[in-house]
Amino acid sequence: MLNRVLYSLVLLGVAGGLTSAYVYAKPPKPLPPVFNPAPNPYAKGIYANGIIESTQSHGENVNVMPEVSGTVAEILVAEGEQVHKGAPLLRIDDTIQRATAAQQAAQAEAAHAVLQELRAEPRRENLEVTAAQVELAQANLRTARDTYDKNERSYEIEPRSVSKDALDSAANAAKVAKANLDVAQRQYELTKAGAWVYDVRNQERQVEALSKAAAASAALLGKYTLLAPFDGKVLLIGTSVGSYVSPQGGYDPYTQGFGPVVVLGTPESSLSVRTYIDEILIPKLPPIDKMKATMFVRGTNLSVPLELVRVQPYVSPKIELSNERLEKVDLRVLPIIFRFQPPPGLQLFPGELVDVYVGES
Repeated sequence: MLNRVLYSLVLLGVAGGLTSAYVYAKPPKPLPPVFNPAPNPYAKGIYANGIIESTQSHGENVNVMPEVSGTVAEILVAEGEQVHKGAPLLRIDDTIQRATAAQQAAQAEAAHAVLQELRAEPRRENLEVTAAQVELAQANLRTARDTYDKNERSYEIEPRSVSKDALDSAANAAKVAKANLDVAQRQYELTKAGAWVYDVRNQERQVEALSKAAAASAALLGKYTLLAPFDGKVLLIGTSVGSYVSPQGGYDPYTQGFGPVVVLGTPESSLSVRTYIDEILIPKLPPIDKMKATMFVRGTNLSVPLELVRVQPYVSPKIELSNERLEKVDLRVLPIIFRFQPPPGLQLFPGELVDVYVGES
């Protein structure tokens, strides 16, 4: 009886094991995909990676870089904000340059004041002084000549009344007085003539040079405020207050490289897609006049027809991952730019990756 029970238990265990093995060995039914893979809508369509960007008549989204180096003192816009051409985007600390510009402007003003002084000569007060010196020299000459004439007549009447030395001294005093009068008269003429033309020209050149230096310094001061080059939308601000920026851009601690300080896009409702065709697929591209394309938005089952804008006629290295030009890649691609109208209810942003099929109509 006991053996019969044991055999029954063993058979039940074997049956249970076989049943479990069958159940768990059966592959589970796969879950349906969240969205379908991008299908090729063309008979001979070519697949390409695409990146959304704002519509530009030339080039890509505009990377705005400063022309000077310094610490960011103030950021005047926000990401997603619409700006007009010439609107200030951010301000770099300009303390030193502002002082330099003020100093050079003061130097130019001082040089211009000297030039005005030269052009205003002769000064009435100076002319009056030299005229008085001429009158004084004339009076001294008359006195010296009178003294000499008296001594000479006395000597002629009685040679012993005047010594030869006194007569010679009187004659010399008259000559000195005459020379002093000549000097005073020439000094009067020189003062009356005003500034020398070569001094005026030299001062004019000084004013011109200092004025240009002040203008250049003021223009450089204006570079410390980054302005919007056109009407557009702020797509990215790649720096923060207190960060150091330069003409190379702002330092990104994540990529450990320099990137644009501000990225601007056009405010148009339409967007563009920049596709990259692998160089080995370029010979398979359809003619430009027959080229069509369809974009598939990742994460959805939506497809958007694209309108050809232009083919960039230059095969360039494909930039991946960090978007840095220093990255070494072997693959070269042909950029083709398409335009599309965003479908209603779907948010798309510049910089978003999409799947594109290029075919023939």
